[in-house]
Amino acid sequence: MKKFKVFFNIEKEEQWLNEQLQNGYRCTNISKFGIYSFEKTDKRYAIRLDCRDYLPKQKFEEYKGIYEDFGWNYITGSWIGGIRYWQKEDNDQNDIFSDNQSKSNYYKRLMGYSIWLGSLCLAYCFMLFNNSGLYHDGLWRMEGSLFWKALVFETPFVLLKLLPVLMVVLFSRSYYKAYQKYSMLKVQ
Repeated sequence: MKKFKVFFNIEKEEQWLNEQLQNGYRCTNISKFGIYSFEKTDKRYAIRLDCRDYLPKQKFEEYKGIYEDFGWNYITGSWIGGIRYWQKEDNDQNDIFSDNQSKSNYYKRLMGYSIWLGSLCLAYCFMLFNNSGLYHDGLWRMEGSLFWKALVFETPFVLLKLLPVLMVVLFSRSYYKAYQKYSMLKVQ
């Protein structure tokens, strides 16, 4: 079974993947374009997501080895950095972050990841809107039915131009939520 889904919140993605596991579908692959592959299973599994910065290949292999020693199977992710997906058979010890310090470091990495992606989107917005406005300049000089046809034609392109702005908002929200959880762990 394959499903297409896009997430801007790593915790919601993890929750959704675990719901699929509870429905009897084990995750086999996750593409870079949001296509999740599942296979039917009778066993119970748990899945966890980890957000890591760049690791040299040797450190990456050590990182994988530590998780594999505890029974986790690596599904996918990039050694360059970003989200890494881990899955194992459910045995009631399914947390990859067992203490407050490791959880706090996790949320700190999530904040950095959100800032990085949000900054890229924001830079793209400045480049996009610096060169042109939302609509073509001649649109507002048109009259009658020609104006309405041009407006309807250009509106989908305007919405595409606004997509990076929406992504900045979503990544800012993701940063804020990670910051709240990070702050709560620091207080404890």
